[in-house]
Formats: sequence, C-alpha cells, structure tokens
Amino acid sequence: MEQLLSYGWTTVALPLAVAVVVALTGRLTGRLTPYVAAVAPAWVLLYGAVALSSAIDAPGVLASGRTTWLAEAGLSVGWAVDGLTALMLVVVGLVAMLVMVFSAGYMAGESGLARYFAALSLFTASMSLLVVADGFVGLFIGWELVGVCSYLLIGFWFTKPAAAKAAVKAFLTTRVGDVGMLLALALLWREVGDLSYEAVFAAAGGIAPGVLTAASLLLLVGAIGKSAQFPLQIWLPDAMEGPTPVSALIHAATMVAAGVFLIARTWPLFSLSADALAVTLAIGGFTAVAAAAAAIAQRDIKKVLAYSTISQLGFMFAALGAGAWEAAVFHLVTHAAFKALLFLASGSVIHGSGTQDLYEMGGLMRSMPVTGVTWLLGAGALAGVAPLAGFFSKDEVLHAAWSADPAWAVVLFVASAFTAFYTARTTRLAFFGEYRGSGHPHEGGLDMRAPLLVLGAGAALLGFFGGPIAELAGGHHGELDLTVAAVSSVIALVGLAAGWVSARGATAPRDEAPYARALEWGAAGWKADAAVDSLLVRPVNALSRVLDARVDRGVVDRLAEGSAVLARRLGSGLAALQSGDAQWYAIMTGAGAVALLALVAYLGRGL
Repeated sequence: MEQLLSYGWTTVALPLAVAVVVALTGRLTGRLTPYVAAVAPAWVLLYGAVALSSAIDAPGVLASGRTTWLAEAGLSVGWAVDGLTALMLVVVGLVAMLVMVFSAGYMAGESGLARYFAALSLFTASMSLLVVADGFVGLFIGWELVGVCSYLLIGFWFTKPAAAKAAVKAFLTTRVGDVGMLLALALLWREVGDLSYEAVFAAAGGIAPGVLTAASLLLLVGAIGKSAQFPLQIWLPDAMEGPTPVSALIHAATMVAAGVFLIARTWPLFSLSADALAVTLAIGGFTAVAAAAAAIAQRDIKKVLAYSTISQLGFMFAALGAGAWEAAVFHLVTHAAFKALLFLASGSVIHGSGTQDLYEMGGLMRSMPVTGVTWLLGAGALAGVAPLAGFFSKDEVLHAAWSADPAWAVVLFVASAFTAFYTARTTRLAFFGEYRGSGHPHEGGLDMRAPLLVLGAGAALLGFFGGPIAELAGGHHGELDLTVAAVSSVIALVGLAAGWVSARGATAPRDEAPYARALEWGAAGWKADAAVDSLLVRPVNALSRVLDARVDRGVVDRLAEGSAVLARRLGSGLAALQSGDAQWYAIMTGAGAVALLALVAYLGRGL
C-alpha cells in the first residue's frame, strides 16, 4: 500500500476527472450519480489514511513530485505529502464522502444534480490541491478554485434571489482577503525569488523583521477572508442559503478551515513575528466571543451553526496567535467531525420537519431518534462536555491562550459559556418539548442516517487522539491542564443550564421584551452588514455618482462628443469646397501648388 504514496498527484487528478465525468454523464447515471461522485473523496480518504499510517513510522516528507510551470519565471507547481497533509486529506476525504452519501437522500428529486455533484467533486480536487501543494503557487491555485466552488455551491439554487446574492457576497468578500494573500506572495517572491515552502522557510531567518511581519500579516488577511474572521465574517451566515450538505462540507469542515491550515503550514514565518501572532490572537479572541453571542439570538437552526462555526474558528485563530498551532490543528480536526455532524443533523431536521425555524420544531427526539442522539453527541462536543472530542481540543486552546495572554483567555472562557448557552437552547427548542410545527417529522433514509452515525463516533472519540494528531502534524501534544479543564467544565455546565432554562416555554421573544434590542442586534450579526453598507458601500456609491457626473459625463463624454462635433463642422466646411466648378478646382490646385513651392523655398533657404 505504501507504493500509493508516489501517486499523491492523483488526489487532485482523480476528483477532477470525476467532476468532468459526472458533469457529462450525470443525467444518464441518475440515482447512481452520488455514488459515482463519491469515488473521488473515497480515493482521497484512502490515500490520506495510507499516508497517515506511513507518517507514524517515518515522520517528515513522505513523498513529493514537481511539475515546471512558467519556466522563465522559475515557478513550479509541486506536491508533497507529510503528516499534516495526510491528516487534512483524511478530513477532506471523509467529510466529502459522507456529504455525498447524505446528499443522495437529502437532494433526491432536485433538478441539476449533475451540476451539484460535479461541483462537489471539483471542490474535493481543489481542496486536495490546496493541501498537497508544496509551495505557495499550488496553494494559491487551489485556494482560488475552492472559492469558485463555494460560489457555485452556495448559489446552487441560483433562481432563488437570496441564494444568488449570497454566492456573490461570499465570492467578493473572500476575494478581499485573497488580495492580501496575493500581495504576501509577491513580497515573498521579491525577497526569496522562489515560492516553494522549502526555499521560503529556509530563507525566513534572513528576511528583515519588518518585511517578515508584513508578509505574515498579509497571509493572515487571506486566512481571515477564507475562515470568516472579523472583519470579513459577513459572508458565512448568508452562505447558509446553499444546500445544507454544502454547509457541512465547505462551511464547517474543510474550506473555512483552510485559513487555519494556511497559518499552520506557514508557521516558520509566523513564529518569527510576535506582532503577527498578537494580531492573530486578538482577531481570534474577538471573533470567538462576538460570533458566539450572535448565535444566541438566532432562530434559524442553520444560522446558529453558521455563527458557531465563525466562533469556533476564532478559537483556532486564538490558539495560533498564542503560539500553539498544534492545538489549533487538533481543534480543527475535532471541529470538522462534530460541526459536520451538526450541520448534517440540521439537514436531517429540515428534511424531516420542513422548516429551519427553531420555534416551529420541538419534540423531534421522539420522531427522529437517530438524528436526535447524534445531534446530542455533536452538541456535547461543541459545548466542551467531557469526554467528548471538543472538551479535549478546546481545553488545549484555552490552556495555550491562558499561558500566552490571560486577558484573551478570559474572553475565550466567556465565549465558551456563550457556546454552551446557545447549544443547550438550540437542542431543547429542536428536540425536546412538544412539536410546534405543522408537518409530520420523520427520519431520513439509511443514506442520511449512516453519515450521522460515522460522524457521531468521531465527535465522541477523536478527543482521545490529541497526542497522535499533534505528532502526525509535526508538533507536540500538550498535557491536559486539570485546572483549565475544571474551570471550562464548570463554565460549560452553567452555560448549558442557562441555555436550557432560556428555552423554557419555546416561544419567540416579544418585540417589547427588555432584551429585544440586543436580540435584534445579535440576530443581525451585530449590524456588520449595515456597518459595511454605511462605511464602504454608500461612500463608494456616492463617490461613483460624483465621478460619473463630474468626470465621466463632464469631461470624458464632452471630450468624446466635442471631437465628434468638431469633426462634423470641419467636414461641413470642407464639403463646401466641393462645388463641381472646374474653374474653381483649377484655381485651388494652382493656389495649393504655389503654397507648397513657397513652403519648400522657406524651409530650404538655409541649405
């Protein structure tokens, strides 16, 4: 099996080929389309698993290859597999495969399924390229292709205006971050002359500190955009307009984690810049608490999970800023399992009850027991309940933050309390009490239940593998801090109790409630969209109107129109000379000849 390691390029090529095949033959394969498409992530998973088993025995680069691209510029696209790469391939392959299987039931009866599964396969290829690339060029290509796939999948129901707008919003917002990343690559190219990881990391110690900090901060901007961190978090809640399995794949488990992977992969740069780490910690801590507070105010089950994802990614960024990239990767892996589980479980709820509104659910544990039990596993892991996966990985994040900056650690503890609160509130509103909807809730088929069970096992057990995960990624595993674990457990239990009590009665808060204004702001994501509209969109539109009136119409149009008027008038004047009188033509010809002779005599008088 280890011979497979020399075929790392196939983790990109095979999913790409499957995407083409599905796009061309999806209408013919019908119900088999999801399983044809699932071949791509299954291969990625198999390759990643083989690489992981090899990494246990031989840490470091396991296999690599290189293809020259733009030879005159000295650029090339290569691939390399090490423990961190293998770990990410397993995450991408497993979640993508389960999402495709789940989609077979969830998306049954939808039109355009060939396009849907082709886009999922293309996403798998793009994410694999991002992961296996051995330099910034390949990473950037995969990075951009992932953004394109996100646009296609969020806007899958493109006839729905909200979905079309959400897709454009996600694409444009993440492009803002990508500009920063592209500038970082240009800066590193100027300093090193090579964009392979090996060359850049080897030269990092000789780069001027200011330049190194600038490059790291620009890379951070790219990570902020892709991972929906403040202030570029505004696209992720709207991205819930796409199909729920898409949310589980690209907006919970893989694509949004690419920012965390980027910083972990380029750790030799970030580790040399204390300023870049401090900014990363501040952004992560602020995003974690603000997004968790916003999740409390949501009544759409998917919006709760969207803000939860932003918050949990904030925890990962905080761990990176605290210098514990291993803790961030550990939390990335556990979060991929329990958040993908929660998104797929929410999809099962939506499919079975016909609504996304928490206040139109209730009592679903009785009618959807598999979904309910697996949701409890994911919710417990999210809240940090021992001994579920999230307890262990979040403890490492909190411990690292406390060691680096106690003030930001306190902020993360508050975010943990908010997390437990909205988790309990959502769970009680959806699965307990009396059913408040109008439909007939029912469990999905085996193709929807099986992925929930697999991810449920991950949410329950992955926490016990923190040591191997850190070692495979090339780092060191921190010991469980009993004090931090005890404090975080107490906070989780208090938050769970408060959230459970808050959902008592299962009625939506009234507009006149004393906290209605806070809920309104939280439900709107603290008015981030309104702030962007006021600070950016409106001023740009106003400036555009001024430039249109004063410059475009007043100067450019007048120059263009004036030249046309001048040409017409000159033409009219010259047309008057065309009288048809032969004597007039002879006189004009003679006068012209005299004028030319006079000009020649004048110019040649000095010769």
